[in-house]
Parts: sequence; structure tokens; C-alpha cells
Amino acid sequence: MGHSEKKIETIPVAPLGLIALDGCRELGRNVDRYLVQWRKERENEHKDTQPFAEYEKDSYLVSVSTPRFGSGEAKGQLNESVRGDDLYLIVDVTNYNITYSMAGQVNHMSPDDHFQNLKRVIAAANGKARRLNVIMPFLYEGRQHKRDGRESLDCATALQELTAMGVENIITFDAHDPRVQNAIPRKGFETVQPSYQFIKHLLLHEKDLQIDADHMMVISPDEGGTKRAVFFANVLGLDLGMFYKRRDYSQVVDGRNPIVAHDFLGTSVEGKDVIIIDDMISSGESMLDVAKELKRRKARKVFCCATFGLFTSGLAKFDEYYSNGLIDRVLTTNLVYQTPELLDRPWYTSVEMSKYIALIIDSLNHDDSLSSLLSPVDRIHRAVEKYRAEQKG
Repeated sequence: MGHSEKKIETIPVAPLGLIALDGCRELGRNVDRYLVQWRKERENEHKDTQPFAEYEKDSYLVSVSTPRFGSGEAKGQLNESVRGDDLYLIVDVTNYNITYSMAGQVNHMSPDDHFQNLKRVIAAANGKARRLNVIMPFLYEGRQHKRDGRESLDCATALQELTAMGVENIITFDAHDPRVQNAIPRKGFETVQPSYQFIKHLLLHEKDLQIDADHMMVISPDEGGTKRAVFFANVLGLDLGMFYKRRDYSQVVDGRNPIVAHDFLGTSVEGKDVIIIDDMISSGESMLDVAKELKRRKARKVFCCATFGLFTSGLAKFDEYYSNGLIDRVLTTNLVYQTPELLDRPWYTSVEMSKYIALIIDSLNHDDSLSSLLSPVDRIHRAVEKYRAEQKG
């Protein structure tokens, strides 16, 4: 059943408004297209009543801007009315491709700049919108989720800032540690896993996979990502392997303790296709080391899946590993900024998430349950069965 045919059992909370901040305009446009299409196709006997006012529109995007003064300071500005709207603000805090001028110098926006712009737009809409919801795929300061010694708790502080400004729901993807929601226990917080989308795109691009425990295996690159890998392995009926990172805690390089070695825990990977699953590829060093170790252990194909592909050290190392046959495919989502060079790489597959975000927004706007969206087990099983049937055919 298509989403446009979904039975509506609740009225909208309020007219829908969508704000895509600088850095994720394209993602916002794609989400908007799905929402426009579904709501025009959806049949409902109450669509002409007052509670469904402005239900069908040509676009739900609200025009906003965050102009800067010569000093580099900025302000949030709404270019159209949002009074009474159920607003969804989408922000990509990792998009370093957005620039601004300060004292004649061109600066690239940092996560801090994007977060400040988000707060500026929230402040501009406060007191006017019916409800404020933030969709922040890469959770701002999510990597600083706990305190070790004399450190700040940046993620918790940021979440409390947003809710203090009136935000009711925060939707993020694959949070580094979902327990940060303890900082805002009285507000909505959901961390979404793109498991189904990874499997869907992998099956779409790879036509010779045998999805069973004898021919395939799921690998966690470290002990911290085991839960994510366990879900993948269980839902696909595969074995699980894990690498343990041995670090040198006597020194700090680029803000972290360097990895000395990767030790493998699990059964033999010889002749098997392996899926390495993680929350992000930052520099990619850890993911590539794991791939190299798996190939050394005679794995057949190595697929690297990560929700966020940041590639902070560039693409040269991935090109080298691909040309040497150490990796076969890298899949990351379009939830964060992707360079044109990355999208052109033969080893790279972009996992489209716009439809999933639109489904979440549409459900929340109706105060509908997200359970079926957040638990994709049935959809994964259907995709795998369809793949197996096509192989037999």
C-alpha cells in the first residue's frame, strides 16, 4: 500500500510548514515533493473541512533567510507567515560548503554556525507557530555525549537549549549514544536507524549475493557499534563478527588516542561477503583498516555501510583501497553534505533518505504512531524475499 493510500484516522495538528536551512536546501526540496504528491493523491472524505485547511498545497516550504552583518553577526528572518503552523526545521550541521563573509574574509560554516542559525530561525518563529519540531540528522555535538574528567556536556546542553526555546520534538538519525535523550525527558526525542534503506540499496546494486549464514556476515568495526550490527545480523539471519580496537592511551593525536591494532572476534570470513556497519565514516581510517583485515582473512566482497559519510581526510585512501580490491562498495546516506567528487566515485552509493523523512513528518503532523516506521523488520524481510525470488527467476 502506497503512503498516499494510508488511512487517515487523525486530523492534522495544524497546517504543515517545512523549513530547510542553508546547507540542506536540496534535501528539503526532495522531502517537500513527497509530501505534496502524497497529500494530493490521498483520498479522505474530510479533506474539505476546516481541520484540513491548507492540507493540499503546491509546496510546504517556508522561505527563511539568515543574513549577516559586516561584523559576521547574523539574524534569523521569516519571509512569510507561519502563524498557527506545525513547523519542521531541517538542518545539516556538517555542511562546510556554506560560506559567509566577515570583515572581507570568506569563512566556511562550522557546526556551531549552523546550530546558531537554527536557533535564530526558531526565535523568529517562536510565539507564532503552533508547534516547533527539529529534524537534525547528524546530532549536533552528539559525539560529546558523556563526560570524561573535566569536560563539557555539549550535546545535553544543546538539546536543553532547543527545548527551552519551545521545540517539542527532535528527530535525529543514528545518534552516537541515544541516552543523551535523558537530558530532555519531557520532550519528544527519536533516533532513527536507516537499516532498511541500506539493505534496499545494497540489494539494488549487487546482483550476486547469497543472503544466508554460509555466504554472508555482518561486522561491527568496534565494540561500541555492536548493537547496530546485532540488529542487522538478526534480521538477515547472518553471523556476527566484531573488531576490538587496541589504542595507545599514552598519547593523543588529532584529539584522540591512536589505534594500535584491530583484533577480530568471530568465525571465519573466508569466501564470505561481509557488511561492515557503523554510524559514521569520519576520516575513514578505522573502516579501511577493518576492510583490509577482512580481505587479509580472505573475505570475498567487503561492503562498508555508514549513516554519515563525512570523509574528513578526503577520498584518496578510498580510491586506493578500491583500486587494490580491498573494498567493493561504500554506502552512506544523503542526510549530510556530499561533494560532487564523492557522488562520482565508482565505489560509492548514495542512500536516499528523503522519502523516509517525509514519512516521519507526515505521521507526526497527524500525531500518528511512528512505531511501524522505526521498526523496519517486515520491510527488510519483504525486500530480501523479493531479491531471492528475482534471483531464482
